[in-house]
Amino acid sequence: MKRLFYSVMLLAVCSSEAMAGGLVTNSNQSASFLRNPARDAVIDIDGVYTNPAGVCFMPNGFHLGLTIQHPEQQRNITTTFPTFGLNQNHLGETTRTFKGKASAPVVPSFQAAYVMDKWTVSASFAITGGGGKCTFDNGIGSLEAVASMMPVTGLAQMMQNTADPMLPVYQAVMPVLQKGQYTYNMDAYMRGRQYYFGLQVGAGYKVNDNLAVFAGVRSVIGSSTYTGYLKNIKYASIDQGPTAQYTAAVINGINAKAGDIEMTTDQSCVGFTPIIGVDYKLNDQWNFAVKYEFRTKMNLENSSDMNDMARAQSALDKFNDQKTKYVRDDIPGTFTCGVQYSPIETVRLNAGFHHYDDCNAVKYNDEQELIDGGTREILFGAEWDATKLLTVSAGWQNTHYDLSDKYMADMSYNLSSNMIAMGVRLNVSEKVNIDLGYMHNFYDDRTVETPVSAGITKIDTYERKNDVVAVGVNIKF
Repeated sequence: MKRLFYSVMLLAVCSSEAMAGGLVTNSNQSASFLRNPARDAVIDIDGVYTNPAGVCFMPNGFHLGLTIQHPEQQRNITTTFPTFGLNQNHLGETTRTFKGKASAPVVPSFQAAYVMDKWTVSASFAITGGGGKCTFDNGIGSLEAVASMMPVTGLAQMMQNTADPMLPVYQAVMPVLQKGQYTYNMDAYMRGRQYYFGLQVGAGYKVNDNLAVFAGVRSVIGSSTYTGYLKNIKYASIDQGPTAQYTAAVINGINAKAGDIEMTTDQSCVGFTPIIGVDYKLNDQWNFAVKYEFRTKMNLENSSDMNDMARAQSALDKFNDQKTKYVRDDIPGTFTCGVQYSPIETVRLNAGFHHYDDCNAVKYNDEQELIDGGTREILFGAEWDATKLLTVSAGWQNTHYDLSDKYMADMSYNLSSNMIAMGVRLNVSEKVNIDLGYMHNFYDDRTVETPVSAGITKIDTYERKNDVVAVGVNIKF
């Protein structure tokens, strides 16, 4: 019975906050991205991340870019389940909205490069995955759905013992419970925090005036914390018929067996991402670039603080360091390509394409097999040097996730989206400029129906809201 009660906890504590990009990849590493996301063929300091080979075509000297971003996101799940209406605080309400807030006060990043004729060395630091936390102050629908059915499912398990002398009583009470002659109450809380810190170093070589190549590596430090509890679980009989006495006795027995569960799990590891890139500068009007980041093996080590009740649940083995010491959560290989066209000196038009090889990124319990295809992104953007002091820019990005219904879960879901970005660059001097950017995502809501038991289905509608603002300073020495 307890195993049924806590089985959904596995779904409840899988959280990552990907501000833009793939399932576990953040692609917005600069304020420049927020004012024009199609950065795959730009020749600028933020190209250390988006187009590292193109940095070779920057002027000789030292270049530095510093960015601070602030993302705000809401994750709301509207769940319909028949026994939700038995909640003492929401009697009769079979549809509930569970609200999660994900945010990071400050997300910093920097890019640096030293260009010396044919050779370039570069480095960057950013939160390349995760990037925040998500909190559900009142738990999630999956958890409450299982809890709301516990009198019925618990009694069904008790009835499996045909030698129990109380079996006739159980058989009489079961139809009463199935009609919802009870209420419930509980306290639930879920929070997940995940950061993938990336430190990248590499070198580029300008083969000739048109062609440059790059090779580098990114060290990824993974750090995650998941916390959840379920407390004060109580059921009450409202049966007033001839079986009232027996129903109350069964409910009291179930209350006696429903214990609290508490857990906090830290996961950490270090992975390495080899990176290669090529930039071909046809002339002053056209520039083309490609980049490939190899798959990053992330083998996260568990360090758990769980009470005995939590450790007894097989569904929580993923977070139990006594049973599972390491958890795989690879970062997929990523291919990007882009083109920049400048019809006149003051205008630049950009386009890009990204593909994340999610199906071959190994995850715990082979979860990657629930992904139907890799993430795909299409990007367009434009910049206009309105004056010597001001550059105006805007862009659009479409992100498409190819995820099966089985992959979608309360705190571990992604939604395809269209993102708009806009901003300006202030050219303070010949050596200093300031980027101001803003982006907003328009997510595609998704409804998933999940069979729970015979004739009972849980319906979840997943929603998201996301806004990010950023300021960046770029300096030439």
